[in-house]
Amino acid sequence: MPATVYLITPPFTQLNTPYPGTAYLKGFLNTKNISSFQSDLGIEVMLKLFCKEGLQNIFEQCASLDKQSISLSDNAKRMIALKDAYIHEIDAVIEFLQGKNPTLAHLICSRNFLPEASRFAQIDDLQWAFGNMGVQDKAKYLATMFLEDISDLIKECVDDKFGFSRYAERLGRSANSFDELYEALHQPYSHIDDLLIEILEQRIQEVQPKIVALSVPFPGNLYTSFRCAQYIKKNYPTFKTVMGGGFPNTELRSLKDERVFDFFDFITLDDGEAPIENLIGFIEGNKTQEELKRTYLLVNGKVHYQNNASCKDYKQGEVGTPDYSDFFLHKYIQAIEIINPMHSLWSNGRWNKLTMAHGCYWGKCTFCDVSLDYIKLYEPVAASLLCDRMEQMIAQTGESGFHFVDEAAPPALMRALAIEIIKRKLVVSWWTNVRFEKSFTKDLCLLLKASGCIAVSGGLEVASDRLLLLINKGITVAQVARVNKNFTEAGIMVHAYLMYGFPTQTAQETIDSLEMVRQLFKSGVLQSAFWHLFTMTAHSPVGLNPEKFGVTKAKEVAITFADNDVDHIDTSGADHDTFSFGLKKSLFNYMHGLCLDDPLHKWFDVKTPKTTIAPDYIINILQNEETQAFQPNNKLVWLGNKPEMEIITKSKKGNQWELASVTFQTKKETVNIKVDKAQGEWLLQILEKAAIQNEPMITLQQVKANYETAGLEDFELFWDNKPVNTLNKVGLLSL
Repeated sequence: MPATVYLITPPFTQLNTPYPGTAYLKGFLNTKNISSFQSDLGIEVMLKLFCKEGLQNIFEQCASLDKQSISLSDNAKRMIALKDAYIHEIDAVIEFLQGKNPTLAHLICSRNFLPEASRFAQIDDLQWAFGNMGVQDKAKYLATMFLEDISDLIKECVDDKFGFSRYAERLGRSANSFDELYEALHQPYSHIDDLLIEILEQRIQEVQPKIVALSVPFPGNLYTSFRCAQYIKKNYPTFKTVMGGGFPNTELRSLKDERVFDFFDFITLDDGEAPIENLIGFIEGNKTQEELKRTYLLVNGKVHYQNNASCKDYKQGEVGTPDYSDFFLHKYIQAIEIINPMHSLWSNGRWNKLTMAHGCYWGKCTFCDVSLDYIKLYEPVAASLLCDRMEQMIAQTGESGFHFVDEAAPPALMRALAIEIIKRKLVVSWWTNVRFEKSFTKDLCLLLKASGCIAVSGGLEVASDRLLLLINKGITVAQVARVNKNFTEAGIMVHAYLMYGFPTQTAQETIDSLEMVRQLFKSGVLQSAFWHLFTMTAHSPVGLNPEKFGVTKAKEVAITFADNDVDHIDTSGADHDTFSFGLKKSLFNYMHGLCLDDPLHKWFDVKTPKTTIAPDYIINILQNEETQAFQPNNKLVWLGNKPEMEIITKSKKGNQWELASVTFQTKKETVNIKVDKAQGEWLLQILEKAAIQNEPMITLQQVKANYETAGLEDFELFWDNKPVNTLNKVGLLSL
C-alpha cells in the first residue's frame, strides 16, 4: 500500500470514532489523484494497551514498584490483588464495547463478573438510570468504569501523562516556550511511547511514504506528534514531516523557535487543502518555495513563514467527500462515561463527521477566536451536496449516524438539509452544534426531528443577560429557554455549554446563572450541560482588547512557541476558582435528575449570596409563549400521508349542515379534526400542493390567496386557531 502522503492522527482523541481531520484531507487528495494512507494511532495504541498482553505488562510494572517499596494507594493495591481478573476479562470487555459480543451485557450487569475499584464508587442507582430494559447501555457504562479503573492504575503506576482522550496535555497548554516540551522529548521513552513507536514503525514499513503529515487538533495530541516526528527524522531522514490541525492553527501563529524544526520540516496553518497541495508540489520539485501557502519552514537556520497570497483556498464544494478508508472502523469502542443520553453521544456511537458550513455565520462572540479564518470565513455547503456526501459516506462506512462538527450550524441550512434528507428518503441520525436563536421555531424543530436530528448542543455560556450582551452572543436567557422547549418537545435532546469567570462576572451573577441552569433542568428543557472556566485567548476580542472588558494581561511574556491562552487579571470580578467544584458537582447531579430542589449554597464550601432569580422565572417564560405573527413568506410543508375525509351531517334545532371529518394517521397516533365541508375540501387540496416533494414550495401568502380565491372567508380565523393550528403535530409545518 505505498502512498505519497501518510496522514496520522497521533494519540489521543476519541475512542468511539476517528477524528475527521485526516479523513477530510484524504478526501481532498483523492480529487487530485494524490495517493495517501491514514491512521488513527490513538485507537491502535489504546487497543495494544487494553488487551491481555498489555495488562500483563502493566501489572508487571506495578509489581516492580512494589518491590522497590514505592508507596501505592489502597486503590492500586486492590487492583493489583485482583490482577488475574483484570487480565482475564479485558479482551471480552473490549470486544463487547466494539459491538462484537452483545450477549456479554447480561454477565456484566450481574455485577459479579468485572472487578470493581474506585470508579465504581460513583455509581448510584443503576435501576433508576437504565430501567429494566436498558441492559446494553448499563453494561457499556459498567465496562467503561472498568476501563477507567485501569486508566487510574496506569496513571499512578506506569505513566502519569496518560488519559483516554489526551496525553501529556499539560505540555501543550499555554506553552509560550518550547523548553519544557523539548526537554520531555529528550527523556527516555515512556511505556506509551514504546507502544506508539512500535505501531508507527509497522505502519511506515507498510506505507513507505514520501511525506508524513500529522494532524494535531488539541494540546493533548502535541507531545505524541513530536514523538512520532522525532522517530521519523532519526530513522527515515529522507521523509518530510509536516504538522497541521487545530493546535497549530490557534497556537503556533507566533512561532519563532528553530528547535521545532528538528522534528518537523513544515507546519501549515488553517484550511489544509491548498497548503498541502502546494507543499507536495514543492517537495516533488514542481513548485518553488515562494509558492508555498501558509507554511512555516526553516530558511538559512531561521523560522520563515511563507504565504503565497495569490493562491486561493478551495471552495467547500471543491474539497471532496471525507474518506474514512484505512481506519479500523470495526475496532472503535463505545463507552458511556456519564448516565445521561445526550452527554453520552460524544463517547458512544460511531459517527461520520461532516461540516455544514465553514466558519461561523454569527462570528461575533467576544470570547471566541473570531479574528482567525476558521471562524471568520463563513461559507455554507449546498444541502444537495451535503446529502451526496452523506450517501457516499454511508456506502463506504456502513454507518448512517452523522455528527456535523460546525462552529454553529446555520438554521436556514439545517432546514434545507432536513428537507433534502426527507425528499431522498435517507434513514439517518444526526446532531450538531447551534446558536440558540429564535429561528428555531416549533415547526422547524419538528422538521429537523423528522429528518433524523436527535440532538443539538449550543452555547448558553453565562446565563445572565448582562453578560450575554457583553459576550455579544445575540441571545437572551428567555430566548434560550423557549428555543430549548421547542427542541425538547420535538424530541431533540439539548446540551448547553456553560461558562463562568467571564470578565467582570460577580459572585451574584455566578449564583444567579446556576439558578437559571437549575430551573432549565427542572423544567425539562435542558438535558445535558458542561461548565468551563473562561479562558482569554490571544485571537479573541477580549484578548485583543482586554482593557475594553475590564481586565489586564497578568504579564507580558516572550512568545517563541505557543500563543493562545493569556493569563489575565480581573479586578472587578469574583474569585472564580472558588466556584469551580460546586458548579461542576451541582451540574453532575442535575444531569442525573438529582437534587433539583436543593438550595444552591449546599454545593459550595464558601459562603455564597442568595440568588436574586425568582424560583418560577423559567417556568413563567415557558408558559407565556410569544404569539407568532403571520409570516407571509414562510413556506408551507406537508410531511404526512394523504388524510381520509368523510362528510358528516350535523343537525341542531331543525338546522342541518355538513362537516368534513378529516383523519390523519401518524406513526404514533390517529388524529381527527372537523371543519366546515368547503374548508375541509380546500385543506385536502392545499396539502397536496404543500407536499414536501413538490417544487417550488408554496408560501403562506400563496396559501391565503388560494383560500380567498376559493371564495372562503376569514382565513386568519380558520388558519390561526384550533384545530388547524395544531396540525404541525401531524406534519403540516410553516417554515
